[in-house]
Amino acid sequence: MEKTDIIIIGAGIVGVSTALELQKKGLSVTLLDKSGPAEGASYGNGGILASCSVVPVTTPGLISKAPGMLFDPKQPLFLKWSYLPKLMPWLVKYLKHANVADTRRIANALMPIVGDSLADHQALAKGTGAEKWIEPCDYLYVYNDRAHYEKDSFGWQVRREHGFHWTELEGEVFHRYDPAFDKSLGFAVCLGQHGRITSPGDYVKALAAHFVKQGGHLHIAEVDAVLRENGQVTGVRAGGQNIYADKVAVTTGIWSGPLVKQLGLSIPLEAERGYHIELWEPNIVPKAPVMVASGKFVVTPMAGRIRLAGVVEFGGTELAPSEPPFALLKENIQKAMPELRWKEMTSWMGFRPAPSDSIPLIGELDKNSGIYLGFGHHHVGLTGGPKTGRLLAQMMTGQTPNLDITAYSPSRFR
Repeated sequence: MEKTDIIIIGAGIVGVSTALELQKKGLSVTLLDKSGPAEGASYGNGGILASCSVVPVTTPGLISKAPGMLFDPKQPLFLKWSYLPKLMPWLVKYLKHANVADTRRIANALMPIVGDSLADHQALAKGTGAEKWIEPCDYLYVYNDRAHYEKDSFGWQVRREHGFHWTELEGEVFHRYDPAFDKSLGFAVCLGQHGRITSPGDYVKALAAHFVKQGGHLHIAEVDAVLRENGQVTGVRAGGQNIYADKVAVTTGIWSGPLVKQLGLSIPLEAERGYHIELWEPNIVPKAPVMVASGKFVVTPMAGRIRLAGVVEFGGTELAPSEPPFALLKENIQKAMPELRWKEMTSWMGFRPAPSDSIPLIGELDKNSGIYLGFGHHHVGLTGGPKTGRLLAQMMTGQTPNLDITAYSPSRFR
C-alpha cells in the first residue's frame, strides 16, 4: 500500500499550487485527479489575474435586477428552468448577501487572496518553466459612456477602499489607447499592475509537470472516499486502491462538495456554469484584457487566439451545454469589435464552484482531522490559486499564516 506525507485531491490551479508549496517544504506529496491537471475550470477560465475582482456578484440591487435579466435573452444570465427547484435553497442563501454590509465583508475576505495575484503567480512559477505563460498587463473595464460607468459607482468605491487606483479613458483618449473597440464604447477604466495567463491550461500543466519532475507523484484516478480512523485522516481510496497519508487536502472545485458531504459537512455550493469561446488567428487583438461591462464578459488576448468568457448559467453539472450563451458571446464581441475576423472558433463550458457567501473555503475541516479544504473561489480561482495554495501549505505544516483566516474557515457552515 502506497504511503505519502500529504495527498492533494484535485489538480487545478489550487491543488497544483498547494502541491508545489508543500514540495518546497520537503514533504512527499501525491496529487490525485480524475482527469489530469487543468481539465476543468483551471483550463476554461478568463485567464485574467484580476486582483481588482474583490466585489462579489451579490451587490446591492441584484435581487431587483435578476428576474429581468433571466427573461432577457440579451443579458448574460441564464437558467435551466428544470433545475430551479434544486437551485432554490442555495439561491435564497446567496441572495441574502446582496446588501452593502455583506458586499464589503466579502470584499474584505477576498482582498488578501487575490490582491497580489500577479506577484503570487510569478513567485509560484519561478524556475518551473511555466513563467512564459504569465504576462503583466493592464486590465480595463469598458463602458458605453461615463453615465454607464457611474451606475457601478458602489463597486468602484469598494475597490478604492482597498487601495486600487485607475486611470479614466474617455472618448478618443480610450480609442487611441486601443483602437480595436467600437466607437459606441466611449469610456474605460484602466487598472495597472494586473496580469494575464496566455494559455491557462498549458500554464497549470507546466506547473504540474515541474512538480512531477521534482519528485512529486501524480495519479490519474477518481477518489471514492477519504479514509479515517477515530476522526483522523489516514488516506484515500482512489482507483480501487488505498493510498495512505498523514494529511489530505480537498481542492477539486465543484466536485469537492459531494466529497466533503461524505465527511459530514454540507456546504451550500452551486455549480455556476461558465462558457467561453475562442477566436483563433484573429485579425485584431486587444492591447490588454477587457471587461465589457454591458455584456459582463471578458476579452483576453491569448496565445494564437482571443478568449471570450463570463456568461453565467445555473443548471447543475449533469445537463448539456446550452447554445444561447455561446451565441450571445459571439453577438456581443461583434458589437464591441465589429472589424474582428477569425479563422476558427472553438467553445467550452465548465463549472465555477460558488459557495452561497462568495468566500472560498480554506482551512481544516475539523480540528485535528488532518483534512483541509481549498475550494469555492467562484470567479477568482485562477487569480487566488497561488495564495490559497500557500495558505494551505502553511496550515498543513503547522505554520501560522500572517493574515486572519477566520473568514475562510469551513466551520462557518457547521
